[in-house]
Amino acid sequence: MKIGEITRSSNNIALQARVVDKGEKREVNTKYGRKSVADCVLEDESGQITLSLWEEKIDQVRVGDVLTIEGGYVTEFRDKMQLNLPRSGKMEISSQ
Repeated sequence: MKIGEITRSSNNIALQARVVDKGEKREVNTKYGRKSVADCVLEDESGQITLSLWEEKIDQVRVGDVLTIEGGYVTEFRDKMQLNLPRSGKMEISSQ
């Protein structure tokens, strides 16, 4: 799937895209307790989308990496679509 094809109802998303920006790590309160999260911007030839990175995945990803995502889903935050990866989802990182 291309980023430009993602809709608000998309789920089980599989895509490959480059990390073009990565925000600072921040602490948030969740129903599972206090967790670290950082947002990164993914881009392919069809567009951009924000991906939320949680806990150990934050330090694994760098700007310029190419991510292959499987099993992602979309949420909406401040009227913008955001890509999320559940625990059952897969993320492979390459520095192509």
